[in-house]
Amino acid sequence: MTSLESGRPGFLWAAPAAVFFGLFAIVPLIMVAVLSFAGWDGLSDPEFAGLANWKKLLDDPVMIKSLWLSVLLTLLGVWAAGRQRNRAVLSAIYFVPMLLSIAAVSVLWRALLDPNLGVPAQATWLFGDGNLFGMQASAIGVLVFVSTWQFTPLHTLIYQGAARAVPPVLYQAAQIDGAGRVRQFFHITLPQLRNAIITSMILMVVGGLTTFDTVLILTQGGPGSDTTISAYYMYQKAFKSFDYGSASAIALLLVLVSTLISLIVVRLSGYDRMRSTMEGL
Repeated sequence: MTSLESGRPGFLWAAPAAVFFGLFAIVPLIMVAVLSFAGWDGLSDPEFAGLANWKKLLDDPVMIKSLWLSVLLTLLGVWAAGRQRNRAVLSAIYFVPMLLSIAAVSVLWRALLDPNLGVPAQATWLFGDGNLFGMQASAIGVLVFVSTWQFTPLHTLIYQGAARAVPPVLYQAAQIDGAGRVRQFFHITLPQLRNAIITSMILMVVGGLTTFDTVLILTQGGPGSDTTISAYYMYQKAFKSFDYGSASAIALLLVLVSTLISLIVVRLSGYDRMRSTMEGL
C-alpha cells in the first residue's frame, strides 16, 4: 500500500523542507562546530587550535558574566510575558509593536529614553539623572521592558488560539458534573494548553538566549560590560576582535544551552506529570 493509498504523506513531501533545513541550518552548524576548534581571523587560513578557544572562554570573566546575564534576561522575559491577569487587555494595547521589526522598536525606545533629549530628561523627578543606561539594573530593566512590550502579543495569540480550540463540550460536561471554573481551568483548560505552553516557553527561552538586536541598539553591552549577553559577546569576538574561533565556540555553546533548556522544558511539561499534578489538586 502506497503512502497516498494509506492517507499518510510520504517522505518526498518533506524533502524540500529537509534539504532547505540541511543547507541553511545543519551545514552552518557543523561548520561553526569545526571552527570552534580552530583559530581564524577571517583573512588567513584557519589553523587547528584544539580546545584553546573553549579554555579561553572558561577563563574569560566577561563570558561567564554574559551567560548569567543571558539566563537572567530569559527568566525575567518568561515571567513578564507569562500568562498574567488582564493578558487580553495588554495584547490589545501592545498589538502594534508586533508589526514592527526588532531594530525599529529598539531605535524608537532608544530615542524615547535618551538621557539628554528623551522622556527621562524631562521627568527627572521620576528618573533621577535621566540616564537609564548608566546603571546595570536600570539598563537590564529597559531591555526586559522593550522585549516584553514587543513580544507579549505573540505569546498572547498563541494562548488565545489554543484556548479557543478547546472543545466547548468538555466545559459543558464539567458543568453537568458540578465542576466550577477553578476545577475546569486545572482539569480542562490547563492540560489542553500544554502544547501552547511548551511552544511559548521554548520561544521565550531561545529568544532570550539569542537576543542581539536590542542590546546592540539600546545599550551596546554597556555600561562597561554590564549588559553584554552571550550573543552580543559573540558579535564582539567575531566582528570587533576578529577572533572567529572563539565566536564559533560561543555560538555552539548557545546552541547546546538552548537545546538543553528546551529539552528540560519539554520533559518537565510532560502530560503524565501534569495530569498527576492536576489530579492531586
